[in-house]
Amino acid sequence: MGRLTKAHGLKGAIKLELFTDDPGRRFVPGAVFTLQVPTSSPWHGKKLELVELRWYNQQPVGFFKDVPDRTTAETLAKAILWIDQDDDADSGEDDAWFDHQLVGLRVIRDGEQVGTISRLEHLPAQDLLIVKTPTGEVMVPFVKAIVPAVDVQAGTVTVTPPTGLFEELPPEAEAGPEASVGPDPADTDPVD
Repeated sequence: MGRLTKAHGLKGAIKLELFTDDPGRRFVPGAVFTLQVPTSSPWHGKKLELVELRWYNQQPVGFFKDVPDRTTAETLAKAILWIDQDDDADSGEDDAWFDHQLVGLRVIRDGEQVGTISRLEHLPAQDLLIVKTPTGEVMVPFVKAIVPAVDVQAGTVTVTPPTGLFEELPPEAEAGPEASVGPDPADTDPVD
């Protein structure tokens, strides 16, 4: 539904980045949100209840129950808000899923698991799947050419990434296209 970006003021208000196109229906007093935060956060496994949503300079700002001051609000920065949804609920669109349906799915490349989806990033151009791998995190553009199959029932996402997305490139490949152009014309003898 949204992301808590940063504290606003001294009374526990938090600026929001909304992922819904209908905030008037979703962000009403009494709405309860499940938090997606790191397991080390004191908010892990907890829910937030919205007291009020205000708009300041065209930016949504939320006031939540049990968030009385700025210090508490700062501990919620970057938390993602979800609504409880039936896991079997259909998004209403083909090839569309709710974030909670994708988080935790195994990422498969050439029949082998390369990681699991830890979260999604919603950007203007496209969404990104953030895949936790044994060596760190990889941002995978969530487009059909790279993610041709999602099977929520099987718990898998199949990826066909370009070379270098999941592995280190050899030095000659990292040099870029100019490395394969050929000799520098300045290094050749002029023709008389």
